[in-house]
Amino acid sequence: MKSQKVRPVAAYRHNKLVCKSVYKHKLVSNLYRDSVSLMQLSAGLGRLPGVEQAAAVMATPANLELVRAAGLIGTALPANPNDLLVAVRGKSGASLEAALKVALAALHKPPERPAGGGAAQPLRSLQMGLAHAPQANLAMISVPGEYAATEALKALRLGLNVMLFSDNVELADEVALKREARSRGLLVMGPDCGTAIVDGVPLGFANAVRRGAIGVVGASGTGTQQVTSLAHRRGAGISQAIGTGGRDLQREVGGITMLQGLERLARDPNTSVIVLISKPPAPEVAKTVLGAARRAGKPVVVNFVGAAQNAANGKLFFARTLEEAASAAVALSKGRKPGRAALGAAKQPVIRFNAGQRHIRGLYSGGTFCYEACALLGDAWSNAPVDATRKMKDVWKSREHTVIDLGDDVFTRGRPHPMIDHRLRNERLLAEAADPEVAVILFDVVLGYGAHPDPAAEMIPALAAARKKNRSVALVASVCGTDEDPQGLERQESALRAAGVLLAESNARAVMLASALTKKT
Repeated sequence: MKSQKVRPVAAYRHNKLVCKSVYKHKLVSNLYRDSVSLMQLSAGLGRLPGVEQAAAVMATPANLELVRAAGLIGTALPANPNDLLVAVRGKSGASLEAALKVALAALHKPPERPAGGGAAQPLRSLQMGLAHAPQANLAMISVPGEYAATEALKALRLGLNVMLFSDNVELADEVALKREARSRGLLVMGPDCGTAIVDGVPLGFANAVRRGAIGVVGASGTGTQQVTSLAHRRGAGISQAIGTGGRDLQREVGGITMLQGLERLARDPNTSVIVLISKPPAPEVAKTVLGAARRAGKPVVVNFVGAAQNAANGKLFFARTLEEAASAAVALSKGRKPGRAALGAAKQPVIRFNAGQRHIRGLYSGGTFCYEACALLGDAWSNAPVDATRKMKDVWKSREHTVIDLGDDVFTRGRPHPMIDHRLRNERLLAEAADPEVAVILFDVVLGYGAHPDPAAEMIPALAAARKKNRSVALVASVCGTDEDPQGLERQESALRAAGVLLAESNARAVMLASALTKKT
């Protein structure tokens, strides 16, 4: 094990020098942990006393650069990609040392013994895993992006479908992997596939939903979560939810996984309705996908978030929002004709804004929710806009209506994803509340496996502090989740309502409520 003495570093927040801090790290040689468990470890370390920021990552060159840019390590480390790096920053060397001891204890915690008392042997390769579970037909890969394609190819050659959670995979490698999978009659979900539900088993960031007749193929993780959760809440269920990765419908990839998923669900006797979810595809790919959807022989609901709307055509139905896609799928699964959902809030609260309060600030952990909000508002600045002319020049400085995807790489350098760690959003929430022109702060709360175990509790102190800064600001949100999620949908919603948050059933309804409130000013 390699370690480094405590060293001083200037701590940055919102790109401004705010205080002097120290940092410390440890490298653990030849130890691998997947990215989800490392994000959860990072979030846990960040909540320890005296720790301002923490990162646990595999020590690849790309990860080392991200951690260095976040001010957690120096310029060079004697590391290799098989090492695991834990880096912490704070004001006290003693606190950092204590945090590193906690991290090492967690990393070296022995595996649970199997029933029967025999010693558990670590499975160190795909071959060992397959020998241990010969009935398996899916490999979930979450290794650093530089090595993910090689591992995925190994899995395909072993006859396994692949869920490729890893990001930073070269586009050429994605194309090659998906073509190889197609030639073998297998699927590659990903790269950067964060959500799937296979035979009732949630994978990655997914929600607990009942089994049913609705099949989903999604190029969006949070989009898939919204549709599957809302379908569950409306009494329906999910047969399969197949993730494609966000680049699948680009021209270079050609929608390979979406087309394969569509074909499989069309053949699946347990699926009666299919939902396709994506940001706007390349035009030629959209044409191919919609052509395949028309030939599927089953009703297909299409939600290309932010794309121009088409009229229904035979068994092909187009939805304006993720909520409308879920509602249409539920209606079709029950033999009913889908209708258009009214987006306006049925009842709007009376809020007395101060003079000059007129703007919305959206702080999103879900990238597709942010994109949907941009599409519905039409005139918001964003780091992930529908209209490229509305792209923010400085992601740390909001103006007018601004909607931000806090899961973007610029915000997650050296930090866990905001679905796991709410600290950055809490800081930004306070900054937005201090702006006298802000009328509404809009946000999402995402439940499910992999997400923070109690997001409401994590946010409520910041929400209360925001109210103290600006008593007339409206807090508007939606919670994406179900009653079966480990966090508990009802418990989370009740706690947020008690904190003064105006809740809507879906992201789209939350956006339209925020818009209606500001139009009254």
